[in-house]
Amino acid sequence: MRCFLFLVATCVVVSVGNAQVLDKQAQLDRQTFWDNKDWTWYKDNIPFFECPDEDITTTWYYRWELLTKHLTYGSPNSGYSFTEFIDRPFWSGAYGAISCPAGHQLYEARWMRSPVIANDYSRYWFRTPGAQPRNYSTWLADSIWAVHQVHPDNELLISLLPDLVKNYEGWEARHFVAEVGLFWQTGHDDGMEFNINSRQTKDILRGAPSYRPSFNAYMWADAMAIAAIASLADQPDIADQYRKKADALKKNVQTKLWDARRGFFLPMFRDDEERDGHRIQKLTRTYDSGEFAGNEHGRELIGYVPWQFNMLDRERGFEQSWKYLMDPNYFAAEYGPTTVERHDPMFLLQKSCCWWSGQSWPYATTQTLKGMANLLQDSFIQGDAKGATRVSLPIAKTDYWKMLQTYARSHRKDGRPYLAEALHPDTGSFEGHDAYNHSEHYFHSGFCDLVVTGLVGLQPGNAAEIRLVPLAPESWDYFALDDVMYHGHRLSVLWDREGKRYNLGKGLHVLLNGQPLACAKNLQPMTVSLPESKPQSSVPVDLTNRPVAVNFAVNNDGDYFPRVTASFAQPGTSPSKLIDGSYWYHEHPPNRWTALESTNNSDSIELDLGMERPVHTIKLYFLDDGPAIRPPQSCFVTMSVDGKWLPIPDAQWSHKKAVGRTANTISFSSPINLRRLRLEMEHAASSRSGLTEIEVWGDAVRPVKAVRAPEGNLAYRPDGQSYPKVSASFTSPYDKVEFVNDGRVIFAATPNNRWTSYQSPNSSDWVELDFGSLKKVGRVELLIYDDRGGVQSPKSCRVQWLDGEKWLDVVGSKATPATPTGGIANSIQFGAVATQKLRIVFEHNGTARSGVTEIEVWEQ
Repeated sequence: MRCFLFLVATCVVVSVGNAQVLDKQAQLDRQTFWDNKDWTWYKDNIPFFECPDEDITTTWYYRWELLTKHLTYGSPNSGYSFTEFIDRPFWSGAYGAISCPAGHQLYEARWMRSPVIANDYSRYWFRTPGAQPRNYSTWLADSIWAVHQVHPDNELLISLLPDLVKNYEGWEARHFVAEVGLFWQTGHDDGMEFNINSRQTKDILRGAPSYRPSFNAYMWADAMAIAAIASLADQPDIADQYRKKADALKKNVQTKLWDARRGFFLPMFRDDEERDGHRIQKLTRTYDSGEFAGNEHGRELIGYVPWQFNMLDRERGFEQSWKYLMDPNYFAAEYGPTTVERHDPMFLLQKSCCWWSGQSWPYATTQTLKGMANLLQDSFIQGDAKGATRVSLPIAKTDYWKMLQTYARSHRKDGRPYLAEALHPDTGSFEGHDAYNHSEHYFHSGFCDLVVTGLVGLQPGNAAEIRLVPLAPESWDYFALDDVMYHGHRLSVLWDREGKRYNLGKGLHVLLNGQPLACAKNLQPMTVSLPESKPQSSVPVDLTNRPVAVNFAVNNDGDYFPRVTASFAQPGTSPSKLIDGSYWYHEHPPNRWTALESTNNSDSIELDLGMERPVHTIKLYFLDDGPAIRPPQSCFVTMSVDGKWLPIPDAQWSHKKAVGRTANTISFSSPINLRRLRLEMEHAASSRSGLTEIEVWGDAVRPVKAVRAPEGNLAYRPDGQSYPKVSASFTSPYDKVEFVNDGRVIFAATPNNRWTSYQSPNSSDWVELDFGSLKKVGRVELLIYDDRGGVQSPKSCRVQWLDGEKWLDVVGSKATPATPTGGIANSIQFGAVATQKLRIVFEHNGTARSGVTEIEVWEQ
């Protein structure tokens, strides 16, 4: 049983009332790296922090901005989720989420002042079509429970319990080997593509199935979390079942994956493997057999993962593993740690993606720091009244700060905060790991949670008390963690050696809702009782009929509505980006619409929701790249009323004029019924306007039903019907021609909903529609897909119709825009013809090939 020390010394305190400890705007102004300058968002959503180490402080704020770059509002029904890559690679799930970093992401998001985003993301994995919770190893149940320990929500957890059990059973069915008592996983699906074990097999990318300490620790943590949630749900049978699963798993990890010879946890091969004449025997650990049999190395950072979850029994000698971490002959490096110990026979640094045999990997660094903090804090908790550790450890409290400082410093490129998938451990270079549209500002790790729970030492859990075990160095004169929401309370934790910085006296202080609650003379463990609080519900969609705030403008599912159009779009930008639920302001990768190259003095955006919605807030996210792209000189916002564009009544703007890199909020004292919205932007002198997102918020009861497409699209083929049939001269093996008339418009890379002629040997290709009977047609809408790589907007398009047995070009053809443009609807009007078949011929643009996500055909 843990026994936290309750150390409260006499100290001088000064009441600060409800005032915040830190000047939030001053803290934000101290940083110079900002892309997202939405100061209101930061003040409303994040805790604030300062300390004497500028690298740690700057990285703290950078990591919150990084979170905003990955924050995605997927749909009115799913709410918020996160991406791993800023853009959405083809292998990601719905709305770009990938399960591999989900645990890290939830541990970070739990420290936001509101639980809405974290709870939406928890539900996302089990309630969203296209989510992929088991594509990669992760610790979903554990991280969802971790959110609950900060923002309790009993109803949400109880509602998710069947999903979490089903998810665990899914892993068991596919990955658990009963006779071994462990889960197997490949390195690739454990997030480590090319690694020292995979490179000893025939498949060096994916690697052979192995019983890995990382994945088995995740499954232990998930089992423990499910047991805790089942107890909360008053389901003792499930709780007991999962505690027994966890106990058995823990025993087998400790007995089968621990190597006493090397003092480390190592993967164990599931099967016999062979490469280049060297044979590896099944059920042997790294370098127990094979080419390097008997080698003294083989240690990887994943050997520390069991400590990430406080999984291991104490005083069995496992702690000796940590003597390697701070040693430069093993893991320590200037920008490290390395993923593999330095003198391993397969240690290799590569200037290309995903070689986990030497590079420093923020994903693993986060896990290692988490495990390091757990080990140190557990030792202090079990220690004596003076804060001394109970057992002798090969690492010290100062090592945590040193490694966290190294990690913070590694978040830099050309002197500015930055993060990619991996970096050189000796130089800090991201070269080869942050290619364009690959892993810029990568969200595959954690940092803020390490500051809160490690450096400051706030231990989430019990609603009745605050437990602090700070690992900040004794040499620091001060630190402050301000405005943390914990079990419904607003907390601040301050350290002031001299008592002059915060004017509360010397020592370690805890403030509750701005009022002094407790203090201790030294920087050491303390426990403070809290007043009773009632867990708050985040209103799970399946437990209430009460309305919740939703963004009606977002359209990631390819529905006909909401639909956005523009008077002009710069090639390479798309109005569709304005309703994809994501916003960021840097140009690479792009997520924007701009009017750059427009010859107009003003340009417009129109948004059609498809039906009237009750709207209380509109948010416009303008770009400000300067000098070419600036916020508009003026922006007139109107709504359609009886076919006329009229000013919106009672509109209250957050800014007097349009401002870039922040939310321009329009609110209403009472909701308005809005279907169509228009922005008329008068460009600033010598500049053109641009946006990254439009949000339209109102209250609705979930599920929010999509609005059906208008009748009359002759190309649309409803499910189960034979006509219209569609064919093509060539279809890329990665695509399907049937997608062009399925009624869904998705310009993003994922989910794949397009026809392209990628890899076609032809200089032009066609798509043909067979209506099954004569139809009168006079207009075609081509929703052109353009990834700006192998698939680009065609040089030209023309429409042909079948006159008996002859294909003829339509007459009087007029295209809008005149040049085919990706990411928008390209309208081709022509003299109406009666035909059974229609063709669209695409003349390819150089070596690129053409593509569309949808083709619509209308009578006129």
